[in-house]
Amino acid sequence: MGTRPSRISRAVIVGQLRAAATRGDRAALTLAIDQMKTWAFSPRYWQKYLHLLTHPLARLVDLTVIKQGDKIAHQKGWVKPKREPRKPKRAPARAAGRARRAARPPGPTSQPSLFPDL
Repeated sequence: MGTRPSRISRAVIVGQLRAAATRGDRAALTLAIDQMKTWAFSPRYWQKYLHLLTHPLARLVDLTVIKQGDKIAHQKGWVKPKREPRKPKRAPARAAGRARRAARPPGPTSQPSLFPDL
């Protein structure tokens, strides 16, 4: 007899996620999460699940509810390239000097005393 093909499709899951996002349909969200879990927890559907994770709504559900995409990627040996640290932007030398001078508070002698009798 063999194995039956999956009745779950990427289009159906994404459609349910859209319905849940636009109309606040909890039933659609529950169905989508159940179908995503079916794909996420069976090695047979890992490729389909990883293709599903290219959609932003599906990725959000995976990050918040299922948390399986990173585990699968780690098991498969797929590694994200490490991000290089951002280099801080340097201000031009003239503008930085002016900004430092303008930011200094005036000296104590230029401000009149609030209590002249003391």
